[in-house]
Amino acid sequence: MSPTASPDQPYPSGGRRLRSVLAAGGLALATAVAGTAVVLVPQSPAAAVVLPNNFKSVGYMPSWAGDVNAVQYNKLTHINYAFVLPNSNGTLRAVENPSKLSSLVSRAHSSNVKVSIAVGGWNDGDDSAFEALAANASTRTTFVNSLVSFVNQYGLDGVDMDWEYPDAGASANNYTALMQQLSNALRPQGKLLTAAVVSEGGTVNGVQPAVFGYVDWLNIMAYDGGSPHANYDWSINSVNIWKSRGLPASKAVLGVPFYSRPGYYTYNQLVGMDPANANRDCVSVGGTQQCYNGIPTVKRKTQWALANAGGMMNWELSQDRNDSYSLVSAIYDTVMGGGGTPPPTGRTGQITGIGGKCVDVASASSANGAAIQLWTCNGSNAQRWTVGTDGTLRALGKCADITAAATTNGAKVQLYDCNGTGAQVWQAQSNGTLRNPASNKCLDATDNTSADGTRLQIWDCFGGANQRWQLPA
Repeated sequence: MSPTASPDQPYPSGGRRLRSVLAAGGLALATAVAGTAVVLVPQSPAAAVVLPNNFKSVGYMPSWAGDVNAVQYNKLTHINYAFVLPNSNGTLRAVENPSKLSSLVSRAHSSNVKVSIAVGGWNDGDDSAFEALAANASTRTTFVNSLVSFVNQYGLDGVDMDWEYPDAGASANNYTALMQQLSNALRPQGKLLTAAVVSEGGTVNGVQPAVFGYVDWLNIMAYDGGSPHANYDWSINSVNIWKSRGLPASKAVLGVPFYSRPGYYTYNQLVGMDPANANRDCVSVGGTQQCYNGIPTVKRKTQWALANAGGMMNWELSQDRNDSYSLVSAIYDTVMGGGGTPPPTGRTGQITGIGGKCVDVASASSANGAAIQLWTCNGSNAQRWTVGTDGTLRALGKCADITAAATTNGAKVQLYDCNGTGAQVWQAQSNGTLRNPASNKCLDATDNTSADGTRLQIWDCFGGANQRWQLPA
């Protein structure tokens, strides 16, 4: 995650480093979007959220931004208050806005949402206090005792360690010893111990696999990287790096950004500029391309996490909307709707295209990512499609989907869990084309060929023979 929590320190880089951008004197961005802010309406406490299979929806609440009365508690399972900073002797600095923390705990607990204190953050890249306290058994003990006292003082449910970042070698050994001691102190009392960890690179090795047994889960900061920023494939790969090192899927929580890079515009501000930005991942602001995660990508990531991870995390709650464009709601709706809801009624049969070939799922595979192609019609289930009343094309229990919700010419079409995103909507046109409204492009047979195995893609609509489809009667 990352931002730092010291009251007098800026956060110049990274998702959790937004304080310098969004606080007073940050960017001229505030004036650029003047008048577009959304008024957040306080919500009454709601019944506890119970998500399927203990799936977690974790949000960070910064000490310097956001209204605790505006949080959608009924759509979250856990909230981390960011941050408290350590001293090199193991004691803690004063937490910023303690009354806000107390109010957050009260509101969250009334909705049976758990609250942890996030310790550390980016802190301008200065982790010297962590390095010093973790290197000595005495100061480690002081630090653990300080955190236990802090948790008890504020009635918290746990600790989220955000040391950015322990390095491989001695630092990693000390981090492991520290996490073991924290686990021994917190978990027998029914308190949570989690940690925010880097998405990729050599710093991953600063968290040794032994730590996986000491934590309830890891919040994987799958943002501030990838091109475009935090794109689907890069983010999923970030989680898979941790899983390949032995992290159980149930302890892997996928982080998503509620802001853009490089300009650190909040999602709320971007949608305030143009509501259509809610369904995009990149937009030009002031002549600079700003990339983030819109609703379709957040839903797609959540759908993946339902099958392959233990939850979703966001940085951070004050950057979200509190209306129909909310990303917290997009996560919640996807989890509760899942991909397993009964398909809508519609026509079922073969879909034929250029050369009389059938739309076909390669190797009759129902795996996410299976290629959708042209093939000689053979009457198999891999060629049996339901044209849903919701605009989906369904086969083998899944949907025809544009890979990574891309909107560019040549983006391939695949089979994927049905998730209600714009990447899975196909509108039949009077000229026989199937248009995807999210990209404003049409289903297209690559290279204008009807050869067996020809991949389907999206392309600018022009109504050629390779874009005309005969749907089931």
